[in-house]
Amino acid sequence: MRILITGAAGFIGSALAHRLLDRGDAVLGYDNLNDYYDVGLKLARLDRLRPRAGFSFVQAALEDRAALDAALDDFKPQRVVNLAAQAGVRYSLENPRAYIDANIVGFLNVLEACRHRGVEHLVYASSSSVYGSNRKLPFAVEDSVDHPVSLYAASKKANELMAHTYSHLFGLPTTGLRFFTVYGPWGRPDMALFLFTKKILAGAPIDVFNHGRHTRDFTYIDDIVEGVIRTLDRVPGPDAGFDPLAPTPATSTAPYRVYNIGNHNPVQLSRYIALIEEATGTKAQKNLLPLQPGDVPDTEADVSALMRDTGYAPSTPVEVGIPRFVAWYRDYYGT
Repeated sequence: MRILITGAAGFIGSALAHRLLDRGDAVLGYDNLNDYYDVGLKLARLDRLRPRAGFSFVQAALEDRAALDAALDDFKPQRVVNLAAQAGVRYSLENPRAYIDANIVGFLNVLEACRHRGVEHLVYASSSSVYGSNRKLPFAVEDSVDHPVSLYAASKKANELMAHTYSHLFGLPTTGLRFFTVYGPWGRPDMALFLFTKKILAGAPIDVFNHGRHTRDFTYIDDIVEGVIRTLDRVPGPDAGFDPLAPTPATSTAPYRVYNIGNHNPVQLSRYIALIEEATGTKAQKNLLPLQPGDVPDTEADVSALMRDTGYAPSTPVEVGIPRFVAWYRDYYGT
């Protein structure tokens, strides 16, 4: 297939591109290479992709409608995976307008581009943050997600609503994926595993929010990519069992689906840090702090819908994934 990946220089996007190229798909990467985090890392990911047969790349932003339209007109993708976004819960407290520009205006441009060019299937990144202040665990796609606690989360909920509108009005098949705390080699420097490993190896103290008591459904990158590919290959149709008198946010009478992609095995942050200490051979110095605004105490993914529909089964525990990341980090940075 011909597949366009936005955010292709990102953590998930670059890993997905490699897997699609491995199976013989043609991939166009689209990324604005912004400086939210180290551009050098993004370029290093791209450097691994550029020599590969079947890969091409366009540097532009989702907000640049003309550039996005031109990319689709030139490449003529059959399917699109939209992973480009302004990421980060905490940064959304500092720079909220960046989230409206990239995640709302940019996503509208993606929807319009797909609608007018007959794209077979749009898969897009949502986030576990949409569950907000929900305390019922595990989080299920059938649950209400009407109480976000950050603008980032609100923008991702908005993406799901916008996608449903286009699926309903124009018959555009869309699938939203709520990712749960992705980690692994080539990961994002603003994420906990990267930050903790960097500081622990440097002998610097780490900030441990909520005194390390909160839990996260940490999901290894290979399991995430597997879930993305399984959903990409399964174009949704209308749900014949959808009941408008008892509606669920996860399906519709339109060709629309939303899934969780997680490990379904939450780990307490203190345990996560202990595994980093083991992998680095260094004891962490900890600044124990309260929970940050915009953060949620616990996350756990109910992935039964994704397993039922695609056969998805996460297979990488943190005891395996964390040492793999630390080994990559030491090799990449020479520490």
